Amino acid sequence: MTTLHQEHPTHEHTHGPACGHTRVPHGDHVDYAHDGHLHREHAGHWDECEAGGHSAHEGHEHQHGDGCGHPAVTHGDHVDYVHDGHRHAAHDGHWDDH
Repeated sequence: MTTLHQEHPTHEHTHGPACGHTRVPHGDHVDYAHDGHLHREHAGHWDECEAGGHSAHEGHEHQHGDGCGHPAVTHGDHVDYVHDGHRHAAHDGHWDDH
């Protein structure tokens, strides 16, 4: 799985711990959920943080949903669940690892 580098044009809001958007730890950085997509700071601008390709999270037995204990983040046309530094999304009977 790769992450695409797509700059978010004209993003004037500065994300941070008190900005009001959900923080999503993601590998070596933090994404911020904002208007159905995820932003990350990169080289003085904000990128859209989107996974490229399809990566199933193998052996993921936990079922995410309301009350599961993991933060839910609206992401485009679905909901991701933040779990152990990853975002999991339901897909064709399994969980994808974003």
